[in-house]
Amino acid sequence: MRCVIARFPFDLVLETMKGVKPEQVIGASVIIGRRTYPIKQVGQVITRQDRRDFSAGEVLRAMTRLGFTCPGLPRDVAAKRAVGAFQQASTLLGASAAV
Repeated sequence: MRCVIARFPFDLVLETMKGVKPEQVIGASVIIGRRTYPIKQVGQVITRQDRRDFSAGEVLRAMTRLGFTCPGLPRDVAAKRAVGAFQQASTLLGASAAV
């Protein structure tokens, strides 16, 4: 299978991810076989590039096009983060804590 990440084409072989121990998933992920990998780890293994050289969105799009399941953040986690960011911004702007 062939995919493009950070404008570079890569031949994706499932064998590439065999033997790679998944890191702890925080954020976007992809399911390969029976394992769930962080999306940036998959991008790093496939491209052999530093994780700063590509975005998670690029890898997500490539994996989705290839037919892999890419679950995102759970809805409750995303909602908690949004509320926390709103509260932090309100505090920085001088709003009362009872918002």
